[in-house]
Amino acid sequence: MDVAQSSDRRRVGWLLAGVGMLSVSTDSLWIRLSEADGIDVAFWVACCSVPLYTALSHRVDGCWPLEAFRRHPWQQLVMGALTGGSQFCFVIAVTQTRVANVVAIVAAVPLLAAVSAWIWLRERISRAMAIAITITMAGIGAIVSSSVGEPTLKGDLLGVLAILGFSVSLTMWRRYPDMSRLVGLSIGGVMTVAALVYSASPLSLDVRAYLSIAAMGLVFNPFGRLALSNAPRFAPVADVALFSPIETVAGTIWAAAFFNELPRPVAAIGAAVVLVGVFYGTVATTRAKA
Repeated sequence: MDVAQSSDRRRVGWLLAGVGMLSVSTDSLWIRLSEADGIDVAFWVACCSVPLYTALSHRVDGCWPLEAFRRHPWQQLVMGALTGGSQFCFVIAVTQTRVANVVAIVAAVPLLAAVSAWIWLRERISRAMAIAITITMAGIGAIVSSSVGEPTLKGDLLGVLAILGFSVSLTMWRRYPDMSRLVGLSIGGVMTVAALVYSASPLSLDVRAYLSIAAMGLVFNPFGRLALSNAPRFAPVADVALFSPIETVAGTIWAAAFFNELPRPVAAIGAAVVLVGVFYGTVATTRAKA
């Protein structure tokens, strides 16, 4: 593969990562708008996404889901646990603490994913990417410095677990580029439904909750996660993870616009720094090499 082809593939990975992160950044919005219990939201989102993933699997993968599963059985089970677990932790976290806290914690993904990829795939981090990650983390530090632990530390810790699972899942997607994304995501949904079926109260919600969950579970979340799972096919894990701060910035905007959770001045400055880091790690470095 020549340099031009490699650069083009990388841009495709960036596009998928950017679109995916922007799409899933609405998760916190739909969860809060539903005003439902986190367990009920997680249960219904999984119920919505599993049939959708399964229906798309045969057309996209070119075979039945069971056949795709047999090609990477244990990997699919691990991926299901990672994707299902990380989404569950994220949903509960948003109901337990400030949206700004959770989305700020999510932005630590670039560092964790880069370390995970280095350990398991031996993907080296370029100097430019290391600088970009450092800039991004500095911005996140500013955003989260005055808010972590409010109103509950439990929500923040669940947010940390969510990004750990997501960071490792990016490495798995990169390690097995031929593994069915749709089957892996479906398994995650099935695991979530099985884990919550006895604790959820899915028929006790109001119309507002059902509409919010439908928007999240049938449109924004599944297609965002599908884009993110495909991004590592085209770009290194560190590149893909660098786009996670998009969720931080967009999620903070949703919280301010819909719930009047206005970011503190230092958080606004931090968001600007985050965007600088993402720009430097992608567009700026590519132009410098041209």
